[in-house]
Amino acid sequence: MEMEIEKKAVAEEGQEHEYGLQVPLLTPYKLGNFQLSHRIVLAPLGRLRSFGHVPQPPAILYYSQRTTKGGLLIAEATVVSATSKGYPDAPGIWTKEQVEAWKPIVEAVHDKGGIFFCQIWHGGRAAKQGTISCTDKPVAPQHLHGIGAAEFSPPRRLTADEIPQVVNDFKLAARNAMEAGFDGVEIHGAHGYLIDQFMKDQVNDRTDKYGGSMENRCRFAIEIVEAIANEIGANRVGIRLSPFANYMESGDSNPEALGLYMAESLNKYGILYCHVVEPRMETMLERKVECFHSLLPMRKAFNGTFIVAGGYDREEGNRAVAENRTDLVAYGRFFLANPDLPKRFKLDAPLNKYNRDTFAIPDPVIGYTDYPFLETTT
Repeated sequence: MEMEIEKKAVAEEGQEHEYGLQVPLLTPYKLGNFQLSHRIVLAPLGRLRSFGHVPQPPAILYYSQRTTKGGLLIAEATVVSATSKGYPDAPGIWTKEQVEAWKPIVEAVHDKGGIFFCQIWHGGRAAKQGTISCTDKPVAPQHLHGIGAAEFSPPRRLTADEIPQVVNDFKLAARNAMEAGFDGVEIHGAHGYLIDQFMKDQVNDRTDKYGGSMENRCRFAIEIVEAIANEIGANRVGIRLSPFANYMESGDSNPEALGLYMAESLNKYGILYCHVVEPRMETMLERKVECFHSLLPMRKAFNGTFIVAGGYDREEGNRAVAENRTDLVAYGRFFLANPDLPKRFKLDAPLNKYNRDTFAIPDPVIGYTDYPFLETTT
């Protein structure tokens, strides 16, 4: 089948099409000090197969399968401390054991020429029942009710005196990521987890310097960015944001202003990239509405590399790059189910269908490393 597709591609080569002679997603890009061979990014995808929060050997194959020379991969949400766990069996990076477990995974990606960033994460009030010990409670910016009481533990308010420790947890996690060999870190500031909870006015009801005005609500995120940039270098730091999303009941009354404020504020620290989730995605229902231009103010305001995510297919991704609405496009479910996604996009080949039921099961193979590559015909 692959040979037939390649013959078709060769036959069409040189013919002018919508984007000229090159497919925009497959053009090279300079990401700070990193030379990317294409603009297709593996989005951070929680797979929950790190038993006891320690990455497991099957992850070596999982990530290396999705590595191309000069391709950017962002590791799944990785817990920064013992008290920040959101989900069982999410990987961590706060212990020596975890750092050592990450090393062969990172090495496998580097051996194939990939660039690998670790997404570091604090779940905040989005902590599944039983994930944190019974003597602790998840923390949140507010004292309001938790979310999904039957599924998530009720939170307690994070005190102002405790915030510097959480910032330090992120800083140490970034340092540990560097020790594990990662090329950089992505701060998880999206999807209703702790950093996003602080930024959103429908969650944050604080009256101290971390609540009220937009500047105050974003202060926590900015302090984390500054601490990590100072620790490992701004050229190794990215952040993921979802100002328009209402994940985990974390919405904001003015997401446009929030996104623009963050984009402008991040410029002060000169971080490498800003990775933003499209507002067209409605929670986990995979419904999309056409609103491609709503991130343009953030795109124009931010001085570094801009990455978009949110249900893009091949043509939508090509169009976004061709129209300069983004530099890179992150793919989640499609990359999960198609380890050779850049090649399939190059050949415009059919895609494997993903099975949502196997996204977060404990099996080390099924739904993890068993998605097929394009068949090679000799």
